[in-house]
Amino acid sequence: MRRSQRLAGICAPLIGLGGIFVAIIINRSWWSITDNAISDLGRVSLPYNWIMNISLIIAALLGIYYATALFEETNNIGKLGIGIFIMGLVFLALIGIFPEGTGPHYHVSVGFFVSCSVGMLIAGIGFYIEGDKSFGSFTTLLFIIGWLLAFLAMRRFRGVAIPELIISAAVAIWVYVLIFKRRRRN
Repeated sequence: MRRSQRLAGICAPLIGLGGIFVAIIINRSWWSITDNAISDLGRVSLPYNWIMNISLIIAALLGIYYATALFEETNNIGKLGIGIFIMGLVFLALIGIFPEGTGPHYHVSVGFFVSCSVGMLIAGIGFYIEGDKSFGSFTTLLFIIGWLLAFLAMRRFRGVAIPELIISAAVAIWVYVLIFKRRRRN
């Protein structure tokens, strides 16, 4: 993996989540973490919607650049997982291109959360099979805990921002732990 790809992997979650948090601050007069979706911050006709939407597109492109190196370094099951993860990152870019208020938005949003987390899980199984049992187990546990907390939050709160942030945080944690582990290995 090139240094630039590793750096892209480090920057991708920071830019994506950073753009979301800047959008939350800008829209704090009406936006609520318990009553809204993250996508409300990027909806069509909202002033400054571009802050979140552009950050998601940039984060997705950086994430894809990083993940293509992972794809080349993994076994067949790992390749399947990373391929699905990359598809999830394409959906992330499409969230920025098709913000809330456009026809495809709901589908690309669901595609992001499902594809990134399922891709992460399958890649983790691939790492487990390759012999990295601790990271494979960590990935499985992170997937289960992330989705369990997300489902509990969906039942508890009117909006979906908290479940969305839980899954996004799980994916970001996974990426950072993976970068750290692979850097130590190389």
